[in-house]
Amino acid sequence: MYFSPALVIAALPFLVAAAPFEEPSLGGASIPIAKRSGFRNADGVVDVAKLQAGLRRTVALVFRIFMGRLRKIQRGLEAFERNTGAAHSSASQLKRSIKRDNGDPLADFGHELWYGSITVGTPPVTYTVDFDTGSSDLFLPASNCDSSCSGHTLYDPESSSTSSDVGQSFKLQYTDGSAVSGEQYTDTVTIAGFKATGQRLGAATTYSSGFQSNGFPADGLLGMAYQSLSKYGASPVFQSLVSQGQVSAPVFSFYLAESGSELYIGGTNQNHFTGSFAYMPVTTQGFWQGSFDGISVNGKTVVSRQGATIDTGTTRVIGDTKNVRAIYDAIPGSNYIGSGTWTIPCDISTPVSITFSEEFQVSASTFNLGVLPDSSACVGGFGAVDGLGTWIIGDVFLRNVYTTFDLGNNRVGFASLA
Repeated sequence: MYFSPALVIAALPFLVAAAPFEEPSLGGASIPIAKRSGFRNADGVVDVAKLQAGLRRTVALVFRIFMGRLRKIQRGLEAFERNTGAAHSSASQLKRSIKRDNGDPLADFGHELWYGSITVGTPPVTYTVDFDTGSSDLFLPASNCDSSCSGHTLYDPESSSTSSDVGQSFKLQYTDGSAVSGEQYTDTVTIAGFKATGQRLGAATTYSSGFQSNGFPADGLLGMAYQSLSKYGASPVFQSLVSQGQVSAPVFSFYLAESGSELYIGGTNQNHFTGSFAYMPVTTQGFWQGSFDGISVNGKTVVSRQGATIDTGTTRVIGDTKNVRAIYDAIPGSNYIGSGTWTIPCDISTPVSITFSEEFQVSASTFNLGVLPDSSACVGGFGAVDGLGTWIIGDVFLRNVYTTFDLGNNRVGFASLA
């Protein structure tokens, strides 16, 4: 997630338990998606330089990445307050967390993203975008963008007969101190064959370093969270598809894997999951946030019910230090190395699982992020940052399940992989 994109973070009142619901319609269409990963080199060693975009190769960088995300989340919470008239429940706690950080700010795309193709305009032009469940807006590099957009496919509103200038500018601040800014337009956006007409989007005239083509393979970003987080105050793309009757079910789903990854629009793809879904009700319609029932290590519950934010734009699972430490304390051979980071044995076999009414195991291959440089130990996939008010559930968990985001019933579902 990123930038105008707000990340998924907010204090979650643990009032609603995960529970089974009626299954959504399965009709829809898929988009192949790919990832840009920077955690491991070909030899399995963690590439620290890529993780922190050039800062010193040290495990402490992980904490700084987290703090960069916190600042992005703060921007999302500010948008939530503007659009709803009420401050988000975690806003004050998040400000305290950011104030404590004295690390260097980072560019937003420090490690991993999932991207695929959409078309915009008439005639349609194809663009690649990062599909981000932690933000709500769509933006692309404009045809009059400066050299920072070099290498990307540019959006030219003058070349589209369905484009209309809204007459409003936008400016999105980033954690590296630069910004994305430009003009807002409406145009036809097509995703997996479904058309959203009159869709609000930003045409950026400058890109921060984190979006430049040498480190960010997508042309732009398409947010998939709720409208309350929109910096434009407008309907997100998927919400537009739903309101315009384009999809048979108000549902989109992710299958994340080393190959064959997919975003499915308008339902679920039965080829990728088995059994029924366990659902996490959304407690605040901004981020995709609710709560999990517990985390177990080797069959024993070590973390009780906690708030949870589901974010395809985050690689790790992030929680508070006390509870994350309890997880690693139950894993033989783990060691704390500072900055909310632990090492684990590279041949780890201790089962770790997260329960959303149903227990789902985190595989050793996703829990193990790779070998620590100049070490025989590996980096664990759970990290600690205090003051978030919720856990962030990223790819370390999501690659072990099929995940569906149900806008109609305000819930996130998880099913076992086929």
